[in-house]
Amino acid sequence: MPFKKLIESLKAALTQNGITKPKPLQKAILSKIKGGHSLFVIAPNDSGKTTSIVISIINKLKNAFEDAPRALIFVKDKQAALDLSDLFNTYKKGTDLRVYCAYDEHNIELQREEIYLGTDIVIATPKRLNKIFYLNGINLNKLQMFVIEDAEFLFRNNNFADVSRTPESIERCQYLIFSNKFDTRFERWQDSFMSNAQIIDIT
Repeated sequence: MPFKKLIESLKAALTQNGITKPKPLQKAILSKIKGGHSLFVIAPNDSGKTTSIVISIINKLKNAFEDAPRALIFVKDKQAALDLSDLFNTYKKGTDLRVYCAYDEHNIELQREEIYLGTDIVIATPKRLNKIFYLNGINLNKLQMFVIEDAEFLFRNNNFADVSRTPESIERCQYLIFSNKFDTRFERWQDSFMSNAQIIDIT
């Protein structure tokens, strides 16, 4: 999908940051994501995976709407959450989309209250998201996009199990998993909530 099909504010932000044409990975996946497909995206570092996440979510959500989040992104740690939030803030100019980071090194009651006040995009570590959810601190009923950035971290510290529990509370959603390789453990998700997902592999 060429960038000319993106919303105007996003195209302008990309151009201002020196991005005028999609990378090969983005050509392969952006139109599929826009079309609502669930994907396992397998690609090497520096191929544009993280930027693809940001572009796709901004282009789909467009502007703030109600209070419950419509996109949830799992990341490995606090720094990854903050880095991704910075990238969203760079490219969401011209929209009023609200981005919130939930990670372990922060007061959980405060995070719960701040999410309750309203956000469109939540970037979270698995364990902190689960804790907030079980405190009834986040409503996943409006979720449209469930994303995992750099999924290799899932296979440490029980993160895979933590993330696997989340779809049990989601009725209908688009799932996007970004990774350097397809791990056989992803087959469990293919047998459950990602049964219709496509695998896009450009390694």
